[in-house]
Parts: sequence; C-alpha cells; structure tokens
Amino acid sequence: MKERIIKSALNLFWRYGIRSVTMDDIARDLGISKRTIYQHYSDKEAILALVIQEEIRTQKCEMEKLEELAENPIEEAMYATVQMQETLADMNPTLLYDLKKYYPNAWELFQTYKHEYIIKNMRENLLKGIEMGLYRPDIDVEVLSLLRVEQIVLAFDPTVYPAKKFNIMHVQTQFLGHFLRGILSEKGFEYYNTIKDKPATELNIHEKCQNNT
Repeated sequence: MKERIIKSALNLFWRYGIRSVTMDDIARDLGISKRTIYQHYSDKEAILALVIQEEIRTQKCEMEKLEELAENPIEEAMYATVQMQETLADMNPTLLYDLKKYYPNAWELFQTYKHEYIIKNMRENLLKGIEMGLYRPDIDVEVLSLLRVEQIVLAFDPTVYPAKKFNIMHVQTQFLGHFLRGILSEKGFEYYNTIKDKPATELNIHEKCQNNT
C-alpha cells in the first residue's frame, strides 16, 4: 500500500503540480479512504519527501545511462536535453516552483541533490570536454557548472517564463544551444554542427530507469 500511495502521488504531482493535489485526490485516485493513507503517512509533505527521493533515484539512473551511451561530453549534454524532453512531456510546469515556494523540506532534498550530484556531474562533463579538446581550455569550470544547472532550474520559474507564453522545452533547448556555443572549441563546434539537428529518439533512457513503485 505504501508503494501504491507514493506512485499515485508522484503521478498526480507530476500532472497537476504539488499544491493543487490533496490527500483526498490521492485517496480517490487509489480508490481507498483517506484514513488508509493516514495509517501510513502523517501528511502530504511526508509523501512528497518520498516522492522526491524516488524521482532523484530515477534521475540518477538516467544520468548514469547518459554517460554510458554518449560518445563524448557534447553528446551527453544534448542527449540529456532529449531525456529531459521525454521527462517533461507530461509534467505540470508549476511543479518545481511549488516545491521551492511552499515545501521547504522537500526543496532542501532537491537542493542537496543539485549540489552533490547534478553540479558534480556537470563539472565532470566540462573537465572531460576540455581534456578531449571539445571545450575551450580557458573556461572556468566552477563558474560554468553552476551557471548551467541554474539555467535548467530557471526555465521552470513561471515568474520568469510563464507557461502561457513560453514552452519549457523550447526554453531549455535555447539555453543549451547558447551554453554550448559559449564553451565549444573550434573542434567541438565542428562536431556540434554535425549532430545538432539529428534526432536522438533511439535513446529511450527514461523508460529504462522507470521507478519500481
């Protein structure tokens, strides 16, 4: 039952945002009483914390698959955007904003993941790209690894990019192109131009890393 509750909550949060989903909604989705949910979880925030932990586990798996499948750091960055597109297809654009504004404990889980894993992964990508001659050797890895991660988060902020006016995936794609063009060496730019318009639909990474709940 605990696993069913977490799976239901994840799907509802993803589709409608966190704030608009109630314990009644989760109970209705599962066809059980709200009392049954409270037998396992004290409140929505307790459920949310586990949902975030499960999503972090899934995202880590997907990033590991990206590293295995990509031939170089440029491909890894571009495939990450393809994977993000699959992930965002059914996601309510307010989810991350809700998390930041109204659920500080769950947001702290995301922040820890961002600083201990995502930024570290980006830093390694930049260092590898420099070593392979694909990125400029004079870039500041510490500055730009933080910049890239904050770009990704910024696209989810509806006060900056409201969903009625901007498509999140289009914003993310624009950010990536702008970022890569700023760090690519001549060699990297030549390679980037050979693959930037090629579809990467053969990479079904998100499906390989579905959670087990």
